[in-house]
Amino acid sequence: MKKILFSMFTFFISFGFASEYLFTSESVTEGHPDKICDQISDAVLDEVLKYDAEGRVACETLAAKGTIFVTGEISSSHQVDFDALVRGVLKDIGYTKTGWGICNSECSVITVMNQQSPDIAMGVDDTEDKEQGAGDQGLMFGYACKETKELMPLPISLAHKLAKKLSDVRKNRTLPWLRPDGKAQVTVRYVDEKPVEITSVVIAAQHDPDISLEYIQKSIKEKVILPVCQDYLSDKTQYFINGTGLFIIGGPEGDTGLTGRKIIVDTYGGTSRHGGGCFSGKDPSKVDRSASYMARYVAKNIVAAGLAEKCEIQIAYCIGIAEPVSVYINTFGTNQIPESEIEAIVRKVFPLKPADIISHLNLKSPTYRKTAAYGHFGREEEDFSWEKTDKVEEILQILAQ
Repeated sequence: MKKILFSMFTFFISFGFASEYLFTSESVTEGHPDKICDQISDAVLDEVLKYDAEGRVACETLAAKGTIFVTGEISSSHQVDFDALVRGVLKDIGYTKTGWGICNSECSVITVMNQQSPDIAMGVDDTEDKEQGAGDQGLMFGYACKETKELMPLPISLAHKLAKKLSDVRKNRTLPWLRPDGKAQVTVRYVDEKPVEITSVVIAAQHDPDISLEYIQKSIKEKVILPVCQDYLSDKTQYFINGTGLFIIGGPEGDTGLTGRKIIVDTYGGTSRHGGGCFSGKDPSKVDRSASYMARYVAKNIVAAGLAEKCEIQIAYCIGIAEPVSVYINTFGTNQIPESEIEAIVRKVFPLKPADIISHLNLKSPTYRKTAAYGHFGREEEDFSWEKTDKVEEILQILAQ
C-alpha cells in the first residue's frame, strides 16, 4: 500500500497537480562568525572608497579563535589601518568581553595584502580606446515576487527580521543575557504558490551561562518571535529554540568564520538560483556584486510594474567585455506579456554595462558595511539604490506605445 501511495504522490508531483509544499530559509545575526568576516571585508571596502572612489578592493577575512586574518588585493592611494578597523567592527557588533567568542581588545589581527593583478586591471580599466569591462566572467541572478511589500520571498524576509530582532533585544538590553552570535530559520507552508502560515521557527541564540533553557525559550518566543511573525503563526506552529540545550560558546571560538560563506542568506534564502559569487569585500567593478544588485533592481521593477507576479533574471559576463553575453528572464508562468517582450524592455530600460550599472546605482559610495548583515535585498533604505522602483513609469510608458 505504501508503495502505491508513493507512486501516486510522485505522479501528482510530476504532472504539476501538487498545490501544497513547505519552504525554509535562514538568516544569521551580525555576531555570527561568517558575518563578522563579511562586515570586516565590507568595512575595508568602505574605508578605501571613502578616500579613493576609484580604489579596487577584493578583501577576504578569516576569523578563528582569538585571531582575525585579513587578506586579498587592494589597489588604492589610501592606506587602511586594518588593526583599528577590525577592532572597531568587533566592538560595534558587541564582542567586547573575554569568553564571548572573541574580544576586540585582546584578539590578534594579521594582515596580508597584495595589489590587483595587472592582467585583471587591463580588462577592467576605462581607457580612451576601451570602455570598462566586467571584472570577471560569471553569472548573476536577481529575483522579486509579490509575497511581501518589499517584493521578497516571505521565508527569508521573516528570517532576516528575526535575526535582526535578536540583535536589537540584545543591544537595547531587553534581553541583556544574550550574546552576539545567533541564527534564525523559518518554514512557511505554501498553497497554490501563496504563503499561508509558518509551520516552524528555529532560533539559536548565544547566551550567558547562568540562564535556564526554559527562561531563554519563553523570553525569545515572547520578545523576538511573536512581534516578528504573529501574522503567520498558528496553533500548529512549532518552536525550536536552542535545540542543543546550550549555546554559550559562540563567535569564532565556536566556529571559524569566513567571508562569503553565507551567499544564500545574503540573497533570497534559496527561493531563487545563485551564480555562486559572494558580495562582501568586493568593489563594484566586480560584477559578482554590481550585476547582482542590478539584477535585483530589474526584477523588482518588473514585478512592481505588474508584468509578472514573480521574476528571476540571469545576467552573464565575460571578463574585460562590457556587454553581457546573455540576459534570461523567467517569470514562472506568471507573466502578463511574453517573456521575450519583457527581455526586450529590460535591455531598453536598464543599463547593463558595468560602468553604467555603477553610475546608475551610485555604487562607489562607501555604504557597503550595512549590507553585510541581514540581507542585501529587501531593505528599502536610502543607500540601497537597487531597491528603488523608479523604472516602473518608464516600463508602463513602453507598454502603452
